[in-house]
Amino acid sequence: MEKRLVRKLDMSLMPVVWVLYFFNYMDRNNIAQAKLDSFEKDLGLVGNQFNVAVSILNVGYVLFQLPSNMILTKVRPSLYIPACAMIWSCVSAATSGVHNYSGLIAVRFFLGIVEAPFWPGAFYMLSSWYTRKELALRTAVLYSGLVLATAFSGLIAAGVFAGLEGKAGLAGWQWLFIIEGAATFACALGSMFILPDFPGSKTGGGKWLFTEEEQKLAIERILRDRVSAPEADESIMHGLKLAVTDYRTWVFSLMLCANHSAYGFNNFFPTIVKGFGLGSRTITLVCTAPPYLIGTLISFAIAFSSDRNKERGFHISIPLCVAAAGFIITVATLNVPARYFASFLYIGGCFGSNAIVYTWAASTLNSTPAKRACGTAIVNIMSQMGNIYSPYFFRPQDAPRYIPAMLLMMGFSIVSICTCIFMKTSLRRANRKLLKQEEETGIKATLFPL
Repeated sequence: MEKRLVRKLDMSLMPVVWVLYFFNYMDRNNIAQAKLDSFEKDLGLVGNQFNVAVSILNVGYVLFQLPSNMILTKVRPSLYIPACAMIWSCVSAATSGVHNYSGLIAVRFFLGIVEAPFWPGAFYMLSSWYTRKELALRTAVLYSGLVLATAFSGLIAAGVFAGLEGKAGLAGWQWLFIIEGAATFACALGSMFILPDFPGSKTGGGKWLFTEEEQKLAIERILRDRVSAPEADESIMHGLKLAVTDYRTWVFSLMLCANHSAYGFNNFFPTIVKGFGLGSRTITLVCTAPPYLIGTLISFAIAFSSDRNKERGFHISIPLCVAAAGFIITVATLNVPARYFASFLYIGGCFGSNAIVYTWAASTLNSTPAKRACGTAIVNIMSQMGNIYSPYFFRPQDAPRYIPAMLLMMGFSIVSICTCIFMKTSLRRANRKLLKQEEETGIKATLFPL
């Protein structure tokens, strides 16, 4: 019955959240491809105004994440998450109508607000249905939506710019925002009929997907999977208090913030590849795809190994060591093939480790569902600080090699590795205490993942 339940989740919940996350990141990241068209010229952007437009989205993103996850515990996810997706698709498409810098900043800020509920909400949904031993691989599958969106956005942009430039009096970048926004809206509308609500609920897609016995099993197996802790108040405010007062929440926040800072290259990768001088705009956009496609495969391999071996820390720190090596190669050589190869290293290393951090945080901060909801939201909020300041690593005067940016991203990779080692050591100590309590009480303990 448990295998059947997980299989149903893998065929319903996972595809829906994956498709929405794919479009979530594509709608957020298409500004990177628009930069290679006439975007900056048409809007009159100068200096670091493009960097500000990239950064400001994350300000709105940070402001609404925690309130959204607190709301999510009280509403139907099958309606709330798709509704947010439909709103952000309209806001993203509205970017095609801006004519100046101030209009762009306004649209990007509100896009961050309406996109904020999705990632922490989707991840909370996964952690409500999947156990810890199942979660890393599913998180990596979900996270591949981000990586593949970045890969295919270059290919899509190349086709749109080549085929629709000037059609109906619109620039290619305007068509890009319109087409991707319309696709997001259609997928979000359809997802309302498939997405299940929480375990045990008789609404949403779950009412026709799962039998009553499967719903009971879904609740029971998540209860059994919690780390051993005294019985606690299940209210959302108490969950918030537990998350805020647990030092592990803040260590995970620093770990993920450093990780996000290390992949600050993401919104500038088409510009980095352009600096390699590989050829035309179309060739540049096509060449942005392979590192992300390989990064997706690496993410799956790391997540599969992490779940299979029930280990988190080394599956984060080792890929980040590889990413740091990629940044070092980029700084150390002028050889274009070597620098392009290095991009495979830092993209694969950063994205391969990122999904495991989310999984580790959710399975550690899970003494109550409310704590997990608030804790994962706080970790994700704090991590967005890296996305707010990292665009400023890429100063126009440092093009095309962006050496200071590469050195900063290498440094943040090392910070993330250090926090990972600290957390692994701390949780090993906590597990020894839980095992000692098990010996004293005779009650089997559920340990923290290492």
